[in-house]
Amino acid sequence: MLDGLLDPLRWQATFANMDQLWQGFSVTLQVVVAGLILSLVLGTILGVFSTTRSRVLRAISRIYVEFYQNTPLPVQVFFMYMAGPKILQTITGASSPVRIAPFVLGFVGVGLYHAAYISEVIRTGIEAVPRGQMEAAQSQGFTRAQSYLYIILPQTFKVILPPLCNQALNLVKNSSVLALVAGGDLMYNADGFVSTWGYLQGYIMACLLYFIICFPLAVLVQWLEKRSKERPRAKEIPGITTEPAKEA
Repeated sequence: MLDGLLDPLRWQATFANMDQLWQGFSVTLQVVVAGLILSLVLGTILGVFSTTRSRVLRAISRIYVEFYQNTPLPVQVFFMYMAGPKILQTITGASSPVRIAPFVLGFVGVGLYHAAYISEVIRTGIEAVPRGQMEAAQSQGFTRAQSYLYIILPQTFKVILPPLCNQALNLVKNSSVLALVAGGDLMYNADGFVSTWGYLQGYIMACLLYFIICFPLAVLVQWLEKRSKERPRAKEIPGITTEPAKEA
């Protein structure tokens, strides 16, 4: 096995077929970006729902979170892959099942899944903001929606940036589920190479390309966590935080 991994001819064949892996890398990046946007938007909405006074909105958020956190992502993607076209056929009234593009399956699958986890992160961040700030904002004429948008959420995101980046990191790795439905992503193309040539070098290169995406995010998480533990520096305000210059 070790001799095969070090075989220069196998590595030569792997590098000669890197176009296939780079194509999958591009698809994975697109799925990650689109899925991250979907999960952030939906997760923020659900996180706000979970902190409102409305029992209906809180119930919607709770049901969504419990469902997606307690069912496997591959099962969710397979369900969308098999049942989605028939559901769309019923909705649109088409004469045959409506095909869903693998890219759409990928980013919607990981986006909906991670929205549940981001919702919990958002909820925790909102609850960390003193309740008096909402009351103070409303006393100044802000609506509840404006208070969330301009007062609460900006403070929340500063607190929850590290766990949000962790979710982005997990989303990148979970995007490999697209290979189960022939999505043309990095994992699918690497598996195709290994199946064709029988060289495990394809998986090694796939790991390296995933590392290229994940490592900068991991470094960002560490930097944000370190920065969040540092004491904020007071701003220097002449005459208040600094002594006024004495007259000669």
